[in-house]
Amino acid sequence: MKNTGLFLGGLILGAAAGAALALLYAPQTGEDTRRQIKVKIDELEEELDQMRAKLKEKGAEMKDEARKRVQELEARIEKLMDEYRKAPERAK
Repeated sequence: MKNTGLFLGGLILGAAAGAALALLYAPQTGEDTRRQIKVKIDELEEELDQMRAKLKEKGAEMKDEARKRVQELEARIEKLMDEYRKAPERAK
């Protein structure tokens, strides 16, 4: 999961750098270039917000799954402890 996030972050950063270089070397006026840069920045911010929302959702899912597993483990431990407590009674 961590590697995926790093990869996506690197991908977006690389795309932004490539887009910025392409805009800087494009044969157009500075005003047009600035407008295009602003549009790209807005698009990247929107993508970042979407990624942030997805990561938050995934984090919540992982937290719920971990809580569920802990509860299952607690139940299994409690069952084993009950069996352990009853073992001396069976031996009589």
